[in-house]
Amino acid sequence: MAKQALDINQLSRDEQLDLLDRLWESIGHDPDTLPLSEAQKAELDRRLDALDAEGPTGLTWDEVAAQARARQQ
Repeated sequence: MAKQALDINQLSRDEQLDLLDRLWESIGHDPDTLPLSEAQKAELDRRLDALDAEGPTGLTWDEVAAQARARQQ
C-alpha cells in the first residue's frame, strides 16, 4: 500500500504549525531518537541551574504560537 504524499504548501499556516507541533511531540517522546552531545548536555545543565536560580522567564508556548499566528494574518 503506497503512502500518499502530503503537500504542506496546500495547508494553511495554522495547519502547518499544528503539523509541526504534532511532529515535534511524536519525536520528543523517545529521548533516544535525538541523542545529545556532551556539550549539549552541559548547556542544558547550565540552563536548568539558571532556571533554578532565577525562576521561569520568557513566553509560554501558547504565547509564542499566538504571536506567530498573528504575524501571518
